[in-house]
Amino acid sequence: MRVVFVHGACVRDGTWWWHRTADLLAERGVPSVAPALPSCGETGLAPGTDGPGLPEDVAAVREVLAAGDEPTVVVAHSYGGMVTAEAADGIEAVRHLLLISSYLPEVGQSLSEFGGDEPAPFLAVDPDAGTFSARADLAEQTFLQDGDPEIVAAAIARLTPQSVHVTGQPVHAAAWRQVPSTYLVCGRDRGTPPERQREFARRAGTVVELDTDHHPFLTRPAAVRDLLLDL
Repeated sequence: MRVVFVHGACVRDGTWWWHRTADLLAERGVPSVAPALPSCGETGLAPGTDGPGLPEDVAAVREVLAAGDEPTVVVAHSYGGMVTAEAADGIEAVRHLLLISSYLPEVGQSLSEFGGDEPAPFLAVDPDAGTFSARADLAEQTFLQDGDPEIVAAAIARLTPQSVHVTGQPVHAAAWRQVPSTYLVCGRDRGTPPERQREFARRAGTVVELDTDHHPFLTRPAAVRDLLLDL
C-alpha cells in the first residue's frame, strides 16, 4: 500500500504538513507522497488572477496517482477534497479515500458553494492580486489549537496566498461515488465546524470522529496513522 496526501488551501510545502503522520507510516513500511499544488505557488508559477487554479491542481495529483499500480489510499484535507474528487476518478490503483475535515463535491460543484456569502473571518482576500490567504494572526486559534508552539510556528510560516479562482471552479468528477471512502470529522475544528463536517460526511461510506483540531495529522499523528493502517 502507498498513501498519497493532498493538502488543503493556502499552504505550501505539502510534504511538511503531513510529515508527522508520514514518518509514523514509514516506520510500518508504508510509503507516502504529497504532490505539490500549483495554485498554492508550489510549482514555480505565481498564484493570482492569471495563475494556476483547480484544473492544474487536479492534473498534478492525478499524475502522481497514475504513476504506479500499487494499491493507494488518498488522504485529502479540507480543499484537498475538491482536488481529489476529480484527480482520483477512474484511477484503478486508488482503493480508498480518507477525507479529513474535507469537501465531497458533486460533479459541477465548486468550493464557493460550500461557504457563505462572505469570506470566513480567518481568510484575507486580495482582489487586486487575485489571491486569498489564511490570516496568520488567527491561524493558531482557528486551526491549530492542539499543536505545540514549535509546530504552530512552523505551520504559520508555511501559510501562503492561493489563486482565488479555485473557489469558483467546478469539479468534473466525483471519485467518492465509485471509490470506498471514510470521512474523519474533527470534533474541535474551529475552521470547518463539526456540524458542517457531519453534513459533508453524509456522502462518505464510513464516518469516524476524533476530538481534535483542523490538522490532526500534525497534532494527533498516531491516531491518523492508526486509522490509515486499519484501512
